[in-house]
Amino acid sequence: HGMSNEALDEVSEMRASVENVTCLPVVRYMFWLKQTRRVSPLKNCRQGSKRNVLQFAGMAVSVALQPERVIVEKKRPDVKQRRVVVTGMGVVTPLGHDPDVFYNNLLDGHSGISEIETFDCSKFPTRIAGEIKSFSTEGWVVPKLSKRMDKFMLYLITAGKKALENGGLTEEVRNDLDKTRCGVLIGSAMGGMKVFNDAIEALRVSYRKMNPFCVPFATTNMGSAILAMDLGWMGPNYSISTACATSNFCILNAANHIRRGEADVMLCGGSDAPLIPIGLGGFVACRALSQRNSDPTKASRPWDMVSDRDGFVMGEGAGVLVLEELEHAKQRGATIYAEFLGGSFTCDAYHMTEPHPEGTGITLCIEKALADSGVAREEINYVNAHATSTQSGDLKEYEAIVRCFGQNPQLRVNSTKSMTGHLIGAAGGIEAVACIQAIRTGWVHPNLNLENPEKVVDVGVLVGAEKERCEVKVALSNSFGFGGHNSSILFAPFK
Repeated sequence: HGMSNEALDEVSEMRASVENVTCLPVVRYMFWLKQTRRVSPLKNCRQGSKRNVLQFAGMAVSVALQPERVIVEKKRPDVKQRRVVVTGMGVVTPLGHDPDVFYNNLLDGHSGISEIETFDCSKFPTRIAGEIKSFSTEGWVVPKLSKRMDKFMLYLITAGKKALENGGLTEEVRNDLDKTRCGVLIGSAMGGMKVFNDAIEALRVSYRKMNPFCVPFATTNMGSAILAMDLGWMGPNYSISTACATSNFCILNAANHIRRGEADVMLCGGSDAPLIPIGLGGFVACRALSQRNSDPTKASRPWDMVSDRDGFVMGEGAGVLVLEELEHAKQRGATIYAEFLGGSFTCDAYHMTEPHPEGTGITLCIEKALADSGVAREEINYVNAHATSTQSGDLKEYEAIVRCFGQNPQLRVNSTKSMTGHLIGAAGGIEAVACIQAIRTGWVHPNLNLENPEKVVDVGVLVGAEKERCEVKVALSNSFGFGGHNSSILFAPFK
């Protein structure tokens, strides 16, 4: 408003150069104004009237941006959703650091839960955990970095590189990949707790004593970032932190990058190392942990009687998958372990730590995951449940499973946490590996310590004390986290 015709003519000449620049809405608005020969809305604006000016600003931006949005929508390509397969697995767990060793220990019913040895926990009411007793970063992490990094990062990088090795993605093979289409999406619920705690202790003396990397090494995203830097992978790279549902969130989001054509290869999963005094003390303060210290291997007992089931057992480790676009995997001759079908997220919107009393969010999550995967509920014959051995959580999930799948005699349900404890943000990662291994081997692992099942539970659905033969058609893996975060992901044999 108020510009001369000559000035407007200059704006007209600039049109070609700003045609697709949405950051110049006012310039484009003025051009539109001249073309339509309409009177500027500012004419009736009173000077100093903030309300009128704001109204005009909204009109100008709306007029300027609306045509651009339509153009973008018209240009959007109709891309067929691409298939995603699993071509690599890497684990660091209390039951072994190799996918086959880990799963064989699960099939044999071995427990990885024992007394904590890393620090003195004699003054804590809980003194047991799924603790990793031996672990080496040799050949996986540069020694100089391994001395400064938090354990969660060491577990993450090691499991990630083991997944690459397991998937045949050697350095020679990786050199031939388009690194702009390879990404890393590995999350953590707790992040670098020990690095941060050590920094606080050092600060008591002087800030000069603090680890110069304490801030980046404490953040949940830095594990993914450093692994991507090491590999030179320039595709999607970030982390997600949704408490105990972290791994599933990362896996589904990584798969979606591939499905949408934004990446060809993704490393994804989760890692956590919460077994330090502040981590143990925090969960004790929540009254969430089992105190069955006299018999650690019996402490984690999903779906067992409430009188015996007194809380979950903490664990630590990492679980990482290599997800790959199907044709990309075929082209390089990769071994395909399973196909990733889809998944879903929902929120209970109810309580920080307790599940919704009706299990509404869980039920909705499973149903949405089936819809996203294009799978009929009758096709699901194996569920790796979240089941942490808590009094409320186990039954709410069981009720949701029954609500979704009914009385299906083919359905088998188990909980990996009965043997590993709860690896927090890494739980979904190692449980995804358990699902894939069940598909590969035709065996599902037992439910340890299911001695006196809750009366409302149908023991015919739950796997017993021994491994069972099961030709998995479709496997569902659930993970739920503090904050009401629900996630379900599905895998199937590749056909």
